[in-house]
Amino acid sequence: MAVAPRRANRGPRAAPGNRAALIRAARLVFAENGFDAPLSSIARAAGVGQGVLYRHFPNRESIALAVFEENICEVETIAADPDATVDHVLAVIVAQLASSAAFIAMLDPAGTDDPRLFQVAWRLINLINRKLDDPDRRGALRADVTASDVIMAIAMLAAMLAKTAPPSREETAIRAWSLLERGLHG
Repeated sequence: MAVAPRRANRGPRAAPGNRAALIRAARLVFAENGFDAPLSSIARAAGVGQGVLYRHFPNRESIALAVFEENICEVETIAADPDATVDHVLAVIVAQLASSAAFIAMLDPAGTDDPRLFQVAWRLINLINRKLDDPDRRGALRADVTASDVIMAIAMLAAMLAKTAPPSREETAIRAWSLLERGLHG
């Protein structure tokens, strides 16, 4: 029986690369297999051992939070553009929902007591509030639409996508968001 050669231990220098590989792998694995996918499959997809995964992310919530954090950073980058309207921001969020089961799971922080999740979720809510408070950045949203309305529409979409098979999630997200936009735009 042949034994597979062991990879060389690159030590602490490998930590940032391993962490980034784990987050990329988690995004893919969660998208393909759902939020309950085995953590071992994330480690395998990242090309690291489970010990490395647990060194960076002690539980499922912490790795999902890292994916969520990256998603929020992408949304914040788009929102920082002075010409970006709330519609631009929402388009990025809908695209993320279609591709990231971790993002879907994190939009409903009720299932966890992790304060980091609430902090990141509040960043998203505050970002939407700021866009809505600026009349030039409201986009095509009706004047009576509040941030709570927008968050509710996003949560409704997330709930639907959480129950949608990954292969049809993007198409479903586009169709469902189109319907929700009609209500937000009037």
